[in-house]
Amino acid sequence: MSILTSVLPGGGFRPRTRAHGFRHRHTIPYGTVADMIAVASLPAPIWPVVVLAVISIGDGILCLRPVPFIAACFRDVGWPREFWWVVSPVKFLAGAALIAGIWISYLGTAATFALIAYFLIAIAMHIRAKDFGRNLFVNAIGMLVICIAVAVISFVGLP
Repeated sequence: MSILTSVLPGGGFRPRTRAHGFRHRHTIPYGTVADMIAVASLPAPIWPVVVLAVISIGDGILCLRPVPFIAACFRDVGWPREFWWVVSPVKFLAGAALIAGIWISYLGTAATFALIAYFLIAIAMHIRAKDFGRNLFVNAIGMLVICIAVAVISFVGLP
């Protein structure tokens, strides 16, 4: 039996649901506090997800041929120049996944949490490189806060 189902009398199964105002009612229980926190399969409201997607795609455009402040950031954290090209496709895919996740269950949720992981790694790279300036505090931590806000507002149901 999956954690997404509960047993009905007579041996049948039904999806577990939460009524936290999500557009799509099927949710995944979160950890051991499943009765208190649920992660939605589709975003509600969708506007924070759209804003994050636009930011991600815009950031990807800036990384295509890195503008000076992004190139300086890559150099400051020691990101090898031969891998700079990887950043744009990652950000474009995140933006596309966020937009598609408005209609495809759990895709937007996964993309949002993947961006949170991305910015946690970016923060770790800044700390390891002892880059405690604007790149860390405005760019990496600022984007992490935005991603967490989108996750909480659009995907996480709290009591």
